[in-house]
Amino acid sequence: MALDEICNYYQVFTRIASSGQPTREQFSEIQASGYAVVVNLAMPSSTNWMADERDVVAELGMEYVPIPVVWEYPTLDDFEQLAEVLEQNRERQVWVHCALNMRVSAMIYLYNRLRLGMKDLEATQHLNQIWVPNETWQNFMDATIELYGE
Repeated sequence: MALDEICNYYQVFTRIASSGQPTREQFSEIQASGYAVVVNLAMPSSTNWMADERDVVAELGMEYVPIPVVWEYPTLDDFEQLAEVLEQNRERQVWVHCALNMRVSAMIYLYNRLRLGMKDLEATQHLNQIWVPNETWQNFMDATIELYGE
């Protein structure tokens, strides 16, 4: 099994990958590929939610970080929690997922812009590999960028 078989897999950087919800078997592949931290932005009501994901990830020796992001109401706090996890784990490989990689790709767009200083065009190219955000998410991204003074 290859990582690119995981739903909406995207290699953001060498140390950061994102996807939709992995299966139990795919978490084994993620661990075997060197990932040490799994961040889950999905909600219990999300598509393909895995109720025992924390246990599956822990049994494989990876750290599990849940940051449940409400699809209709993403918040600045959601973004800042993810950014903090990514910054605290600069020396480790981090896998970030949600149900379909839409929440994640929008949050990674913001991380690239606001924390890494990436230009909008480049950050948007990464984002658009997964989707073009709907009105809710576009408004959230715009408001967050404005709040940061970009």
